[in-house]
Amino acid sequence: MEGQIGIYFVDGFPCFRKADRAPSLNRSIAGRGPPGKIADMPDTLGYARVSTDDQDLAGQVLRLKAAGAARTYEDVISGRTFVRPGLKALLDYARAGDTLCVVRLDRLGRSLRELLEVVETLKAQQIALVSLEEKIDTTSAAGELVFHVFGAIAQFERRLIAERTRDGVAAARAAGRHPGRPKLDQEKLRAALTLIRNGMSPTKAARHVGLGRSTLYRELALIAGALPGAA
Repeated sequence: MEGQIGIYFVDGFPCFRKADRAPSLNRSIAGRGPPGKIADMPDTLGYARVSTDDQDLAGQVLRLKAAGAARTYEDVISGRTFVRPGLKALLDYARAGDTLCVVRLDRLGRSLRELLEVVETLKAQQIALVSLEEKIDTTSAAGELVFHVFGAIAQFERRLIAERTRDGVAAARAAGRHPGRPKLDQEKLRAALTLIRNGMSPTKAARHVGLGRSTLYRELALIAGALPGAA
């Protein structure tokens, strides 16, 4: 389709597909910019994501363009780190009234939590969501209910996490355990300080007495800060 633009990222590195016109990231936004400047018409922005184990990127892009996507943003993620620069670029470009279109909802996240985070961002930015396979379209009056359902699910999950945390803390205390950072063994700290005063490095001293290296360095910083004349 004439004028369609494809922007994709491979493990975080941006690339551009050939297009009928040079991609421009400049957009006029309603309520912003010079007075009297007319805002662009709302866009449908496609988003596709694959990993090296699922090379169906071309198929997703074709379906997004057939659905009317003026631009497509794509991520190819092969590592364990789930960084999505393509999705970020789409959200940075989009403005209120635009529509994000995906082939399936799982393209927006690998877990329910990741999906809900994206949906909440879309709602906050007043960006509609269309998922082709699930036949979700929040641009319609009925489809807008989907945002409210997702919001309720997100709130429900946050409450579950909070309740599980409280239950876990209560169970640990009932069993005589005290959640949180364990108390510092003062005997080990004094022994480590003695070794350091006698020329041993903090790293070796920590290993020798059985203290964590970061714990010992943190205590040394606190001691240094408490000395007279310390800034």
